[in-house]
Amino acid sequence: QVSLTEYGGGSVQAGGSLELSCAASAHSTCAYEMSWYRQAPGKEREFVSGIGRDGATKYADSVKGRFTISQEDTKRKVYLHMNSLKPEDTAIYSCKTDRTIAGYEYLCGSGGKWGQGTQVTVSS
Repeated sequence: QVSLTEYGGGSVQAGGSLELSCAASAHSTCAYEMSWYRQAPGKEREFVSGIGRDGATKYADSVKGRFTISQEDTKRKVYLHMNSLKPEDTAIYSCKTDRTIAGYEYLCGSGGKWGQGTQVTVSS
Protein backbone atom coordinates (compact mmCIF):
# COMPACT_ATOMS: atom_id res chain seq x y z
CA GLN A 1 0.00 0.00 0.00
CA VAL A 2 1.45 3.35 -1.07
CA SER A 3 1.37 6.20 1.41
CA LEU A 4 2.53 9.80 1.22
CA THR A 5 3.99 11.83 4.06
CA GLU A 6 4.63 15.57 3.97
CA TYR A 7 7.31 17.36 6.01
CA GLY A 8 8.41 20.91 6.57
CA GLY A 9 5.32 22.89 7.42
CA GLY A 10 5.40 25.55 10.08
CA SER A 11 4.95 29.21 10.86
CA VAL A 12 6.85 32.02 9.20
CA GLN A 13 6.56 35.77 8.83
CA ALA A 14 5.56 37.36 5.55
CA GLY A 15 8.49 37.49 3.18
CA GLY A 16 10.04 34.37 4.62
CA SER A 17 10.72 30.97 3.10
CA LEU A 18 9.81 27.38 3.79
CA GLU A 19 10.57 24.12 2.06
CA LEU A 20 8.08 21.28 2.03
CA SER A 21 8.89 17.73 1.10
CA CYS A 22 6.73 14.72 0.40
CA ALA A 23 7.91 11.15 0.32
CA ALA A 24 6.03 8.23 -1.19
CA SER A 25 6.44 5.07 0.78
CA ALA A 26 6.49 2.68 -2.14
CA HIS A 27 8.43 -0.12 -3.74
CA SER A 28 11.78 0.94 -5.17
CA THR A 29 10.58 0.25 -8.71
CA CYS A 30 7.74 2.78 -8.42
CA ALA A 31 7.92 6.30 -9.83
CA TYR A 32 5.31 9.02 -10.03
CA GLU A 33 4.32 12.34 -11.45
CA MET A 34 3.46 14.38 -8.37
CA SER A 35 1.86 17.65 -7.41
CA TRP A 36 1.06 19.96 -4.51
CA TYR A 37 -2.32 21.32 -3.51
CA ARG A 38 -3.43 23.55 -0.68
CA GLN A 39 -6.61 24.31 1.20
CA ALA A 40 -7.10 27.50 3.15
CA PRO A 41 -9.74 27.78 5.89
CA GLY A 42 -13.19 28.14 4.38
CA LYS A 43 -11.93 27.65 0.83
CA GLU A 44 -11.81 24.79 -1.62
CA ARG A 45 -8.62 22.88 -2.24
CA GLU A 46 -6.61 24.39 -5.07
CA PHE A 47 -3.73 23.28 -7.28
CA VAL A 48 -0.37 24.81 -6.42
CA SER A 49 2.25 23.09 -8.55
CA GLY A 50 2.99 19.85 -10.39
CA ILE A 51 5.94 18.11 -12.02
CA GLY A 52 5.78 15.69 -14.92
CA ARG A 53 7.87 12.67 -15.87
CA ASP A 54 10.14 14.79 -18.06
CA GLY A 55 10.60 17.40 -15.36
CA ALA A 56 8.11 19.82 -16.85
CA THR A 57 6.60 22.00 -14.14
CA LYS A 58 3.31 23.81 -13.72
CA TYR A 59 2.36 26.51 -11.24
CA ALA A 60 -0.75 28.31 -10.16
CA ASP A 61 -0.61 31.95 -11.16
CA SER A 62 -0.71 32.96 -7.50
CA VAL A 63 2.63 31.28 -6.77
CA LYS A 64 4.55 31.71 -10.04
CA GLY A 65 7.94 33.23 -9.47
CA ARG A 66 7.81 32.51 -5.74
CA PHE A 67 7.47 28.73 -5.46
CA THR A 68 9.67 26.07 -7.03
CA ILE A 69 8.80 22.40 -7.33
CA SER A 70 11.45 19.74 -7.76
CA GLN A 71 11.69 15.98 -7.57
CA GLU A 72 14.35 13.48 -6.67
CA ASP A 73 15.66 11.22 -9.43
CA THR A 74 13.80 8.28 -7.87
CA LYS A 75 10.58 10.19 -8.56
CA ARG A 76 9.23 9.08 -5.21
CA LYS A 77 9.96 12.34 -3.39
CA VAL A 78 8.92 15.86 -4.28
CA TYR A 79 9.82 19.22 -2.84
CA LEU A 80 8.15 22.62 -2.79
CA HIS A 81 10.42 25.53 -2.04
CA MET A 82 8.38 28.59 -1.11
CA ASN A 83 9.87 32.08 -1.15
CA SER A 84 8.39 35.51 -0.48
CA LEU A 85 5.56 33.97 1.46
CA LYS A 86 2.38 35.98 1.95
CA PRO A 87 -0.39 35.65 4.56
CA GLU A 88 -2.67 34.41 1.77
CA ASP A 89 -0.38 31.39 1.36
CA THR A 90 -1.59 30.15 4.74
CA ALA A 91 -3.16 26.74 4.17
CA ILE A 92 -2.80 23.03 4.62
CA TYR A 93 -0.49 21.80 1.88
CA SER A 94 -0.93 18.28 0.56
CA CYS A 95 0.97 16.28 -2.01
CA LYS A 96 -0.53 13.87 -4.50
CA THR A 97 0.65 11.19 -6.86
CA ASP A 98 -0.88 12.17 -10.18
CA ARG A 99 0.18 9.17 -12.21
CA THR A 100 2.35 6.12 -11.86
CA ILE A 101 5.06 6.27 -14.51
CA ALA A 102 7.09 3.21 -13.52
CA GLY A 103 6.43 0.00 -11.65
CA TYR A 104 3.61 -2.50 -11.54
CA GLU A 105 0.22 -1.15 -10.60
CA TYR A 106 -0.32 -3.83 -7.97
CA LEU A 107 2.83 -2.58 -6.19
CA CYS A 108 2.70 1.12 -6.96
CA GLY A 109 -0.96 1.97 -7.34
CA SER A 110 -2.31 3.97 -10.23
CA GLY A 111 -1.88 7.46 -8.84
CA GLY A 112 -4.41 9.64 -7.06
CA LYS A 113 -2.95 9.05 -3.62
CA TRP A 114 -2.94 11.97 -1.15
CA GLY A 115 -0.80 12.77 1.83
CA GLN A 116 -2.29 13.85 5.14
CA GLY A 117 -1.20 17.46 4.69
CA THR A 118 1.04 19.86 6.54
CA GLN A 119 0.10 23.27 7.91
CA VAL A 120 1.79 26.42 6.62
CA THR A 121 1.01 29.62 8.47
CA VAL A 122 2.28 32.99 7.27
CA SER A 123 1.86 35.95 9.61
CA SER A 124 1.89 39.58 8.54
